[in-house]
Amino acid sequence: MEEYQREMKGLGERIIRLILKFLGISEEEMMKLLTSTDESIGKPHMALRLNSYPPCPDPGQVMGLAAHTDTSLCTILHQVGNNGLQIFKDGTGWVPLSPMSGTLIVNIGDLLHILSNGRFPSILHRVMIQENKEHRFSLAYFYDPPGEIYISPYCKPLSDTPQFPLYRSVNVKEYFAIKAKKTGKGLPAIKI
Repeated sequence: MEEYQREMKGLGERIIRLILKFLGISEEEMMKLLTSTDESIGKPHMALRLNSYPPCPDPGQVMGLAAHTDTSLCTILHQVGNNGLQIFKDGTGWVPLSPMSGTLIVNIGDLLHILSNGRFPSILHRVMIQENKEHRFSLAYFYDPPGEIYISPYCKPLSDTPQFPLYRSVNVKEYFAIKAKKTGKGLPAIKI
């Protein structure tokens, strides 16, 4: 498990670094988000969670995981077993993401959504229980910046069109508290 966590940490850092580089964020700012040792803002936080969804004779009576967006910068998900994960797509509704051998799913979280000023949106997703004899497992690795750092929309234009911030600057711990208080609806609460 420790080796898996080490590998996911490295992969998470590479993915986030590529996105931040695309956005034009400086190496200094990247270091604060990804590898800070500054005691005043804390260290990045990572969490590994194993989810288990046993077979259910009446799946209409239970919910695997309610619809939500991840709060993290990004989440790396490995899923094994039957279908269950669904993403919400505007104009289409809920779309299943079937497990594929040898693949990982990367979810952009709210904090990266804010930092990218919505260019990399967090995706609403849920897990539905399937009537099936197969047990479903998923392993989620969450990558969060230091708790005391402020996340602000990065508005450097990627084209000639000016960019204006869509969200106010927010402390990571404050955003977690806002999202908990607003029952998962954190982004609308800080929208400008």
